[in-house]
Amino acid sequence: MLKMRLSMGGTKKRPVYKIVVADSRFPRDGRFIEKLGFFNPLIPREKKERMGLDVERVKYWLGQGAQPTTRVARLLGENEIMPMPAKGNNPQKAIPKKDRKKTDEGGEAKADAPKTEAPKGEAKTEAPKVEAPKEEAKTEAPKEEAKTEDPKEEAKTEAPKEEAK
Repeated sequence: MLKMRLSMGGTKKRPVYKIVVADSRFPRDGRFIEKLGFFNPLIPREKKERMGLDVERVKYWLGQGAQPTTRVARLLGENEIMPMPAKGNNPQKAIPKKDRKKTDEGGEAKADAPKTEAPKGEAKTEAPKVEAPKEEAKTEAPKEEAKTEDPKEEAKTEAPKEEAK
């Protein structure tokens, strides 16, 4: 399959690209069939030295079935050689990888993410306020009564916790 793509050249942090026609199996910067132009992203958009194309050869290769990559298609669209491709919107790329799995399972990960990332002390104080406070108050009351009945056991259970800290 023929591809119209960018082949990278230049030096470190100073890229200059060649727009080439190549077989899709060839390496990015390797062998190509024909050079169609160049693209220098470091030059401002207004300057004509930013990009140069052999328009006739580009149209020829498009007629032969060469498929432009998304970046080359945008460059050709800017020069009105072919229609501008639709902008791709992938909202999954905006979500961190660890949270993507949560959205795949269902539900809103953005609302859940800050709660799980909160420090332990804050999460414990916020959870009773947000969730049903009546039910938690009922469950806490019997625990307090049980502790007041046996003060010796309460002292034994608290002492190791303080030593562990």
